Amino acid sequence: MEQDRGALCLAAYGVIARTRAAMAERLVGKPDMVDAILTAVMSDGHVLLEGVPGLAKTLAVRTFAEAAGLSYKRIQFTPDLLPGDVTGTLFYDAGTGSFVPRQGPVFANIVLADEINRAPAKVQSALLEAMEERQVTMGERSLPLPSPFFVLATQNPIEHEGTFRLPEAQLDRFMLKIVVGYPDEAEELEIVMRYADSPERRAPGRPAGPAIGAADIEALRSAAASVRFERDAAAYAVAVVRATRPGHEAKDAPQAVRELSRYIEYGASPRGSIALYRASRAAALLAGRDHVLPEDVKRSALAALRHRVIPSYEAEADRVGADAIVKGVLSAVPVP
Repeated sequence: MEQDRGALCLAAYGVIARTRAAMAERLVGKPDMVDAILTAVMSDGHVLLEGVPGLAKTLAVRTFAEAAGLSYKRIQFTPDLLPGDVTGTLFYDAGTGSFVPRQGPVFANIVLADEINRAPAKVQSALLEAMEERQVTMGERSLPLPSPFFVLATQNPIEHEGTFRLPEAQLDRFMLKIVVGYPDEAEELEIVMRYADSPERRAPGRPAGPAIGAADIEALRSAAASVRFERDAAAYAVAVVRATRPGHEAKDAPQAVRELSRYIEYGASPRGSIALYRASRAAALLAGRDHVLPEDVKRSALAALRHRVIPSYEAEADRVGADAIVKGVLSAVPVP
């Protein structure tokens, strides 16, 4: 068993290295964003990328799709978009006298939902079934989506004109939410030197060939599933998630956790526990280990929980955001 785990992880390390190298040919920096995409691949999850325009979010998704040799579709979300523009619709075939499904852009391995918060809730809800059940229902038929299937969505946090807040049910479908920050000075200088003078380099063409393939993606998934997650570490992950829920007033709960409750309107559901569990296994693998440590749980908690914690009115009044709440929980919950 240990030999099998070692072999699986060793193969995965090579795939991870090739993927990072392929993405570095276009991206400058952004290791957290690259690792978030790899985590989604290993864990069969979806990722929400939040950041101001111009931080290479779309480029990162497109580059990964090309490096992995997967089918890729980009949907530009706008206020006038309709659900059928995402999932497809039924049209009448006069030749056969029947309605035939016409598949929408969601039928791809990687779907980029660009500026997802620009479309109203009825359009965002068109993705709910696809993201959770990997299928789309049209009329009386349920059509399976390609495998693997990932939704990588972007949103701009600073624009409010013509945007719509993502419903909680939609947010909960995303395994991770990554906040993409500005590059540091050295990275920004490299971006300018690499892309400013050459218009053709701003929109790089398709790479000569994929860096990895379907077999490599399956190897990543198998390796992540084999990563050892001891019961004590799993219990710690569950304790972190449970501490995000309001009314945490058990006598054995740390005082700091009980004090945080007033800042929480709603906490993470068991889906958050599963997301943190899977993300922690991927984090261990990305760090070159075949077993999970509490530090892997801590490193994954912010991305797995920040969009699942809804701050209370008191938190908003005190300017305490979801990130601060999750960090407070991590500080308060004892590490085994």
